[in-house]
Amino acid sequence: MSRDAPIHSWPGSYYINSEKRWENGTLSLTRTMVRFVSNQSKESLASFPLSRIMEIKMESSSFIFSTLTVLEEGNVKHWFGSLKPNRVVVYNVLEHFWRERLLSPSSEARGAECQPSKGRELINLVAGAQRRLEDTGRVLSHQGEQFDSMMQGLEKIDSDLGVADKLLSELESPSWWPFGKLPWKTQQEAKAEDAARAAAAAAAASKGSGRNKLITSIPAVLTKGGDSDLKPGCLLVLVSSLEVRDTNCQLLHRFERNEIDEIRVHSPYEITVRQRFIGKPDICYRFLSAKMPEAMSVLEMQYKKKVEFTSEYTAFRATPASSPCDTEGPNWNEGLLQRCQETELPLEVPAGDLSQLQVHVLQPSVSQAEAQELKQMLMQLKNLALEAETELERQDEVLDVLTSSTDLATMHIEKHTCRMKRLL
Repeated sequence: MSRDAPIHSWPGSYYINSEKRWENGTLSLTRTMVRFVSNQSKESLASFPLSRIMEIKMESSSFIFSTLTVLEEGNVKHWFGSLKPNRVVVYNVLEHFWRERLLSPSSEARGAECQPSKGRELINLVAGAQRRLEDTGRVLSHQGEQFDSMMQGLEKIDSDLGVADKLLSELESPSWWPFGKLPWKTQQEAKAEDAARAAAAAAAASKGSGRNKLITSIPAVLTKGGDSDLKPGCLLVLVSSLEVRDTNCQLLHRFERNEIDEIRVHSPYEITVRQRFIGKPDICYRFLSAKMPEAMSVLEMQYKKKVEFTSEYTAFRATPASSPCDTEGPNWNEGLLQRCQETELPLEVPAGDLSQLQVHVLQPSVSQAEAQELKQMLMQLKNLALEAETELERQDEVLDVLTSSTDLATMHIEKHTCRMKRLL
């Protein structure tokens, strides 16, 4: 495979200005480039990096044919026509990746000389914090299971007390008494029932609080149907759900965490989220985003068993990531030398120390790859912290319910004891 696997491709035609004719082929978007390859000669008729694009527009050729134009640095204009499924979809995808700058700026790329020492130390520190937080999460999960077991025990006690209440009511209202219940029904029983209803209402009102906290939000090009309906929007990753919104932040759909059946990863920049139904069509959204790697670090943690990597993703990952040297070409070292000459140095520097000083000035403390890894690890830490906070809030609610349920059970036991004493 080539160094850059295509993120997306569309059949269409390209206008060869020198020959004044259109050539059929395939327009493709890769990690670093936009290319058009002829179907007949298999040659690349146009190839330019995303960072050199100045403008993307939808125009008309000869006032008749709808085309897509890309203006490159140097006032070079490329015309693309007959794009399938349509030029609006191609425009939305290209404009998204161009706007989001899939590539880092060249000024940052030139300074990406590896100096992994400090960056690796930071990564190790974050990894240690992540392990401790994961251990804490496991302890919280075990504690939550214990609380759930206690709730089940209290529900059984409440069920047994209900049976006891029915038996006592039958004893208090024997078949030979013609006037219903005996007159020693006290107001305490009515108050206990009102308190039970109030506690149940409070538990229902507080249920689900803290589960709609935002973890991350990324701009994306999305569709619910086929490839012909790709539109700009955004994907919101919440603690307990995924939200699909349009450019005006209007909610299009919400996938609850337990409703998601499958997340298929086609490439580091493209996923589909599916919710299956029996007897009616599935709900499936497809997302294409330059910022998808940021969301994937969270999705892989939240939906471990539901994330499926396709063969397309495996082929895409098999190609090496683009490097600053590949992007900038042979002039990259010359740029470093020029920057080194522009760097302020002491007037008198020993000959043997000059190169070391230059290297020290030029080398960053954290490389770009390490910064990206740190960013993803911090996103995972944020997700773990929000999950822990949500679990703590849930356990607080369970503790409140346990307290009120225990008080009500104690009250009912005392009431039933008094009722049995009256019957004796």
